[in-house]
Amino acid sequence: MKLKEIIRNIKVICCTADPETEISGVSYDSRRVQPGDLFVAVRGFSSDGHRYIPMAREKGAAAILCEELPEDASACVQTDNCRLGLALCSRDFFGNPAAEMTVIGITGTSGKTTTSYLMKHMLEAKLGAKVGLIGTNGNWIGQEELHTEHTTPESNDLQRLFRCMADAGCTHVVMEVSSHSLSLDRVAGIHFDTAVYTNLSQDHLDFHGSMEEYAAAKRLLFSRCGVGCINVDDPWADYMCMGADCKILSYSAEREDADLMAKDVRLSASGVRFTAVHRAETAETFLKIPGSFSVYNALAVMAAGLTLGLSLADCADALRDAKGVKGRLELVPTDGNGTVLIDYCHKPDALEKVLRSLRPVTRGRLIVLFGCGGDRDRLKRPIMGRIAAENADLVVVTSDNPRTEEPMAIIEEILAGIQGSETPTQVICDRVEAIGWAIDNLLPGDVLLLAGKGHEDYQVVGHEKHHMDEREIVADALKRRKS
Repeated sequence: MKLKEIIRNIKVICCTADPETEISGVSYDSRRVQPGDLFVAVRGFSSDGHRYIPMAREKGAAAILCEELPEDASACVQTDNCRLGLALCSRDFFGNPAAEMTVIGITGTSGKTTTSYLMKHMLEAKLGAKVGLIGTNGNWIGQEELHTEHTTPESNDLQRLFRCMADAGCTHVVMEVSSHSLSLDRVAGIHFDTAVYTNLSQDHLDFHGSMEEYAAAKRLLFSRCGVGCINVDDPWADYMCMGADCKILSYSAEREDADLMAKDVRLSASGVRFTAVHRAETAETFLKIPGSFSVYNALAVMAAGLTLGLSLADCADALRDAKGVKGRLELVPTDGNGTVLIDYCHKPDALEKVLRSLRPVTRGRLIVLFGCGGDRDRLKRPIMGRIAAENADLVVVTSDNPRTEEPMAIIEEILAGIQGSETPTQVICDRVEAIGWAIDNLLPGDVLLLAGKGHEDYQVVGHEKHHMDEREIVADALKRRKS
């Protein structure tokens, strides 16, 4: 492809490169540059791509996209935003593959992963579609799972993934859209046929700085879609709707004026049941994932399904057959003496929602085991401690990906939120030991929530990942308990 075709949609300040130059690829990592590539000098948080222009040229880059011209300004294209440039150049290089598929984006603090998997299942079950999925738990092309490092990949990797999905015959793509991806232009240039908003609570303030900035990032999605499905029970819903340049389909479990409503909600340990109402149509709905938030996940999926032409009955029928998602209130086999659930809830609002949803179906004690990640938002640590103490009968505080921080220092900040509470609290820094202790003390009727790790099968200590799967730890603890 010629350079002029790749840069036609970006702002060009200066061009010293031959527009007729043949470009064989687009790269933002100088280590991966191949001969004939366009190298994009992206400014990162820890490094500046402009420093690696000489390395990219040594590897055979045919042209450079940059914000500042280097001393040797030959074969350069200068623009004012290389992140946006990378997104648009990558999209055009790969032939805008997203436009060949129906794209559904899901944003919000909690519920994105479960909603995306349920959405994929519904499209496969009711449309016979081959569906691509991009999210926290991994990327999928139909039934083939791919490895992922970020909720939303860098724009160049995302466009390459879209191309693979389109070439593999995918007709639909369901993707989690993080606030980072919106702020950093990773999803720039993509039109979403349907966008879903789940909820907003404190998270990623180390990056965004304030809830207002966090919400503003999420709201960007609704300026880039055809229809927005909004949870109008969420306090930030009006803000999201105000910034929307699209049609809105509202969903609610509380408001009678919503387009899609859940009525007669019934919660149990086996899942949630409710009557879905959309205009004159009703459908009895059952989802095999316990917790009141499952009502909202189900409504989000049904709302998106309606925008894609499915009937309410078809949406409800698909949800009845849907399985749970790994690490999202995942039931772990036990010896019958108590219930063990694994959930990814690593944020204050998510932890509170899960604990409150489990309380009505807990016959004995509600026990929560959790920690907080190192090198991440410190403000949430005492908040999560307080939430755990207020909503559980027993709290076990331990480690969760301490990274480069001292684990006990993180735990002390969590305990600050528990101080003064009468809720029994056990502190065991080693997570494996903590889970073993919790299993040893589990009684019939108790519910033990292992919070924070979810689908992860590792622990990050320093800069290294160490294998640690909570399912295996529980199984080993149960074997010891029986012996």
